[in-house]
Amino acid sequence: MIFTFQFSRLEQKPYTETELVTALKSRDNDAYKHLYLHYRGALYNNILQLLPDREIAADVLQEVFLQIWKQIDKYDETKGRLFTWMLKLTRNMAINQTRVKNFKVHSKNEDISNYVSIIEERNNQHTGINHIGLRQQVHKLRPEYKDVIELSYFQGFKQEEIAEALKLPLGTVKTRLRNAVIELRKEFK
Repeated sequence: MIFTFQFSRLEQKPYTETELVTALKSRDNDAYKHLYLHYRGALYNNILQLLPDREIAADVLQEVFLQIWKQIDKYDETKGRLFTWMLKLTRNMAINQTRVKNFKVHSKNEDISNYVSIIEERNNQHTGINHIGLRQQVHKLRPEYKDVIELSYFQGFKQEEIAEALKLPLGTVKTRLRNAVIELRKEFK
């Protein structure tokens, strides 16, 4: 099942986390569309860390949103943020997918051309973030810089989503991102 929504950016209303949770628990379709639009990128990137096959990762993402819809009543605001709950659900579903018998068989019986493309993709990843030590350098930054870089570059958040998630003005997020990038450039010269 693939979720598709038809609406324009102008129709979207901003939600606080509490309003969003309340709307989701009351099965408000607009709130669910908002949730999907604002969190799909971060959740998909998280799935890809465990499942490199983009098609399987997309299927898991769809299942995640279906489970969020079904299990939203189990979310307890006193135990953590909505995104943290969704991220935990996403990781668990991705891990479960790796344990499924068909996934293991599919992984063992892949077409050689697909295997070559996966190897190339993994090799490209090794020359990326972890290979050059970017993640380690990010963790050396001031906490406010580290938070925005982590959300933006590693979890796929847009600047507006970061502002909403961290409860900061958009200008502050932009400034922190710019300053963090300047600091990182100094480390890699």
